[in-house]
Amino acid sequence: MASMSEQKQHKMTGETSANEPIEFESAVPKIRQELLRWNGWGYKDSGFCVNDKNVIEFTGDRYPIGNRELPYFTKWCEKTFDVTWELKNSCQNLPKHFPEPILSAELLEAIKELAIDYSTDGVDRLFRAHGHTLREIYLLKYGSFQRIPDIVLWPKCHEDVVKIVNMCARYGTVCIPFGGGTSVSRAACCPPDERRTIISLDTSQMNRILWIDRDNLLICCESGIIGQDLERMLRPQGFTCGHEPDSYEFSSLGGWVATRASGMKKNTYGNIEDLVVRMRMVTGRTEDPVITLERGSLVPRASCGPDFDHVILGSEGTLGVITDIVLKIRPLPRIVKYGSIVFPHFLSGVRALREIAKERCQPASIRLMDNEQFQMGQTLRPESSWGGLILQGLKHIYVTRIKGFQWDQICVATLLMEGDVAADVATQERKIYKIADKYGGIPAGEANGERGYMLTFVIAYIRDLGLEFNVLAESFETSVPWNRALSLCRNVKSRVARDCKARGIRKYFISCRVTQTYDEGCCVYFYLAISYAGIENPVETYEAIEHTAREEILANGGSLSHHHGVGKIRASFYPEAVGEAGVSLYRATKAHLDPHNIFATGNMISEYKSKL
Repeated sequence: MASMSEQKQHKMTGETSANEPIEFESAVPKIRQELLRWNGWGYKDSGFCVNDKNVIEFTGDRYPIGNRELPYFTKWCEKTFDVTWELKNSCQNLPKHFPEPILSAELLEAIKELAIDYSTDGVDRLFRAHGHTLREIYLLKYGSFQRIPDIVLWPKCHEDVVKIVNMCARYGTVCIPFGGGTSVSRAACCPPDERRTIISLDTSQMNRILWIDRDNLLICCESGIIGQDLERMLRPQGFTCGHEPDSYEFSSLGGWVATRASGMKKNTYGNIEDLVVRMRMVTGRTEDPVITLERGSLVPRASCGPDFDHVILGSEGTLGVITDIVLKIRPLPRIVKYGSIVFPHFLSGVRALREIAKERCQPASIRLMDNEQFQMGQTLRPESSWGGLILQGLKHIYVTRIKGFQWDQICVATLLMEGDVAADVATQERKIYKIADKYGGIPAGEANGERGYMLTFVIAYIRDLGLEFNVLAESFETSVPWNRALSLCRNVKSRVARDCKARGIRKYFISCRVTQTYDEGCCVYFYLAISYAGIENPVETYEAIEHTAREEILANGGSLSHHHGVGKIRASFYPEAVGEAGVSLYRATKAHLDPHNIFATGNMISEYKSKL
């Protein structure tokens, strides 16, 4: 079997058009704390805060709402959660003392001999001890972690990873791969009872585009490349990958593969499993040489028994380290157009999306917000001018009085259409709006569509603001057949409402949106926030509510996860999701590919469960 490096050399010298490896300054540098928040989401210079006038504003100029006061959102928060801005929780400072690393002198000397960058600095270790679940961020702000990695290593290529894994087998250490750190399943956190040395293998320096094949529309990248960097490097070449999850500013290609990720534009470009042509993973089977799992041929499809690429997809760091990935790419679309549709209620919106999917005229992205999310989204805008107020009032009158929509029921779909021919995009647009009209939908303009699409990237920043004012918030998702989508949304909301009431939570927010559509069903995303003022053990309370919401999802025919993965937070549900045979197959695969349990992350099947 030819190795990927050998095939790369063949491609580089063959007739296809290819470039030398492309290197660049990553958007997420090695010293992450220089650019990113240590105890929250995203960039240091961006986020929601309350100014000296007790008005929320968004800082920085990276996003459209940057450097703007948000008076409507301020009032929404006050009404929804009884927030008092004078009562702000004080977050702890960046710790100066950290758990002593479990690291023998002999192992440290072996690491030095690898000639691979490493660090035992406490801040470096803390940054790679977590993802972005509510519990992890809460602990960063107000608590501490029982266990963090003992040392961080930064390999720069596949061969470096092989060296590290060999060393782990030789010295009996644990290796936890770390990509962009955006996991929302506690996949990156260290099992607290692990007493072996834990190495955090940070792939951020494996961020090169190794080659581009213009003839076959393929690209080979190292797994640590960040999503926005990949797009930033492809666009000048005239191409796009098209994979755009909400976290693409910070998440890595390897993380997308490891979690079976999905992007907002999957209707045009596909999910990650549709984009991947080939990949290789350094396994924990450390014969000489280390066993690397990869297919030999670079072809569009093969009928050669089970596709073992699907062992890598969704493996969540438990079987090995993904190092190189060959992806499909597409020429940049010449036409990009946004749109939006207002529906009288969620029922009509879901029915319209169902028919749009049935007629196969979905745009690159189509997402439907329920009324609760729509109303919240309307508040994420700066104060209107006099003329703007008049225009906003006219729109409100048209929708509610002339069309007869109820303000507490309407919902909105946002659209993103891409194509190469203006006439084709226009035809698709007409089909979509014709179907929408059939279900009572009315066009709401391009500006609203673009604004709704771009606001996706700032939603995650809201949670950090909430934690400072006694509000806990998190999102969770599922996929569900079309004929069960409405009942699932209704029943999950009802279950959350009952649980909040039973636990004495008066102020809470639960909303949902349909984010991806398929022939046979859709992805539904829930947002849940509660006011925890006066509640003992707030994180445990929140997790208990989310746990029962997940039980309700499964009881209503939903999946365990659509794209977030299992990790540790949903591990207790995994046997039910895949069945006894599925668990046995996974265990057998784990035993074969990682017999020394080097990749002891504790994800998917483990005694480490969610704390309820």
